[in-house]
This record gives sequence, structure tokens and C-alpha cells, in this order.
Amino acid sequence: MFYSIKGKLIKLGPTYAVIEAAGVGYLLTVSGFTRSELAGLGGGFDDSCPEAFLLTHMSVREDGVELFGFTKEEELSVFRMLISVSGIGPKVAMSVLSSMRPEQLALAVSSEDKKAISKCPGIGPKTAARIILELKDKLKNEIAEEAGGQESAAVAPDISSGTNAEAAVEALMVLGFPKSAASAAVAGADPSAKVEDLIKLALKKLGRI
Repeated sequence: MFYSIKGKLIKLGPTYAVIEAAGVGYLLTVSGFTRSELAGLGGGFDDSCPEAFLLTHMSVREDGVELFGFTKEEELSVFRMLISVSGIGPKVAMSVLSSMRPEQLALAVSSEDKKAISKCPGIGPKTAARIILELKDKLKNEIAEEAGGQESAAVAPDISSGTNAEAAVEALMVLGFPKSAASAAVAGADPSAKVEDLIKLALKKLGRI
């Protein structure tokens, strides 16, 4: 399993990037978000190829092996969340991540915004509803597992149910943060703040933006 790759960005296409590491060029499928991050590195993709670092996910199928690349841990986490949903494959997941930033999708899931998710190419209302339902169930299971650990339960601040703070915690969990860390990052914030603002504030506390 590949965890990450670091090397020269020798080619950047609409949906892919080629990174040369140790003399080998690796083709990685990337989202629109990651592509824009890579394009911002500059360089002429010739003698002055910029150096790039991507977190990776390897998909193995009967017809071949495909590498997917991500500049942010949150995007990789959301990608893996999406492909855990029945009927959602890597290509559809990348299509979603090319239409919505990770935090936008996380917010849509936590607020059960089917309309926002169904605007993504390849995602209809029924699929959007399934994404929300299955990811919500997954989050509930993760919360139950974490609550089973006395140490985690002891450090997780109480967040009132049905509040914007709770929705922000759920969104942060979609982004890959454990409930204890997400709750601690949201705790103490203005309870009247919008969910999106709470997420941004929490990500700053967690050192991600």
C-alpha cells in the first residue's frame, strides 16, 4: 500500500498528475481541488519541474491498479468515506470532490443537505440520500466505539445535541478527526455561530488552515 509520493511534477492534466520519483513517473488521478493546488506550485513542467507531495490511495481492480492523489488529509479522508458508501466507486467519489471542497461535503452530510450533494455530476437525489444515510450511520458507529474507550470519553467535551456545534463536530468527523479532537476544537465557540464558521474555526485550532 502506498501512503504518499514526493517528487517532480512533470505533467498535469485535467484529471491527473504525473510525479517522477526515483526515475519512475507515477500517474495519479486527482480531483479539481488537488489539481488547482498543484497548478499553484508554478514551474514550467520542463527543466524547472516543481516538487510535489501527495497523499495516495491505491485502488486494485480486476482490470488494473489506479493511484489517487490528494494534497490534504481531509480530502483523502472524505474520499475514503465516499467509497465506503454502497454504489460509490473511486471515479464518482473524485467527481464529487471536484465539485465540492472536503469541508463543503462534510457540512452537507452533517446538515443532511441532499440538494447540495445531488448537484455533483453522477449523483442523483437517491444517491445523495444514501451518502448521507450511510455516512451518518458510520459516524454513529465511530462515536460509539470512541465512547467505549474511557480515556477518549474523558477528554471529549460535552456538545449539546441538535445544535450547530454538534453539526460542526459531525462534519469534522467526516473530515477524519476523532470525536474527542473535534469536540475539543469546537468547544467554547460562539453557540450562535454558523456551522460553516465553526468548522473553519475548528480547523484553525487543529492547524489545518
